[in-house]
Amino acid sequence: MSATIIDGKAFAATVREKVAGHVARLKDAHGITPGLAVVLVGEDPASQVYVRNKGKQTLEVGMQSFEHKLPEDTSEADLLALVEKLNADPAVHGILVQLPLPPHMNSDLVINAIDPAKDVDGFHISNVGLLGTGQKSMVPCTPLGCLMMLRDQLGSLSGLNAVVVGRSNIVGKPMAQLLLGDSCTVTIAHSRTKDLPEVCRRADILVAAVGRPEMIPGDWVKPGATVIDVGINRIDAPEKGEGKTRLVGDVAFASAAEVAGAITPVPGGVGPMTIACLLANTVTACCRANGLPEPEGLTA
Repeated sequence: MSATIIDGKAFAATVREKVAGHVARLKDAHGITPGLAVVLVGEDPASQVYVRNKGKQTLEVGMQSFEHKLPEDTSEADLLALVEKLNADPAVHGILVQLPLPPHMNSDLVINAIDPAKDVDGFHISNVGLLGTGQKSMVPCTPLGCLMMLRDQLGSLSGLNAVVVGRSNIVGKPMAQLLLGDSCTVTIAHSRTKDLPEVCRRADILVAAVGRPEMIPGDWVKPGATVIDVGINRIDAPEKGEGKTRLVGDVAFASAAEVAGAITPVPGGVGPMTIACLLANTVTACCRANGLPEPEGLTA
């Protein structure tokens, strides 16, 4: 294995330390405590774990955590009323409505009801438009984490060829916009891209966010490239015993690590950065709401 392993878990801990420092300074200098409100509708087990982790880490960095757990049969109107209440609450600087929502709710309608300045997920159509036109916005957490790791690994990204495999609104498209913002030459590729292997081989930066286990083998990777694997896929692992599974990314890690200059593992790569960047976005939103300088090193 020749590639440098990008330790997302350690990097996320560094980001949380920076966030905690900013939170302490906001309290001491201005008497302001950033607040994050998380809304969970229903009993989805994965969402429950995720929300619990968010709440724990929010408190650990010294912020206020407001959790709203609503039953599965909550009406859309009641959820929208809660969002409106949080929009008006000056103690709440960030609002996150955990997805997926139950089938009877319109996710786009709910997300777009959030005040864009408090939309720490960066999903509101206003933030999407601001990011796409190079203006100040709230940036989706996972792409922001990827950008932070790339800057840390490579320094300047200017002039590098970047390929993003995946065109989702949550990762692929905003990732491409962030890379353009750092003056990369960007290609968005996907399952229908002609000669996808050759497109990938041109990339100095290869971001895999397609949701297919180990889709990208090592021979698709340019020697020395930096590979960011956003995929989290659970596959059967008979070697661990009957019915056992393991997590893999969208990149075939073992073969890619023989070629790449640096690579994120799965698990322990991009995943830990998502909550860390959610906390960073909440501090950014708090600073903007109070007319204070944005936290250095925590924004795009």
